[in-house]
Amino acid sequence: MAVTPRTRAWLVSALLLASPQLAAHSGGTNADGCHTNRKTGEYHCHAPKAKPSAASPSANTPRPLAARAGSSVYYANCTEARNAGAAPVRRGDPGYGSHLDRDNDGVGCE
Repeated sequence: MAVTPRTRAWLVSALLLASPQLAAHSGGTNADGCHTNRKTGEYHCHAPKAKPSAASPSANTPRPLAARAGSSVYYANCTEARNAGAAPVRRGDPGYGSHLDRDNDGVGCE
């Protein structure tokens, strides 16, 4: 039986779409990412969930929206922010805008 290019393309597409399902199963997990395999009865866990440490927030951690809510400060560009003595402007600071943060690291006008 000869396989046509169209049939081969369909088969390859089907295998590519099915491959994520072959690598992992959809069984429900508990809060720790663990569950019991229904077929074997084996209890196992998947990749552990990383729990953030509240003791050491990073400098790039965005501040809550409430800190920006009443802010009416706006800098059209980094020159304005520097002239106002506000540069660098961090995400959450009054006057921060994504247009000031070219590399999207949370710090504008660096």
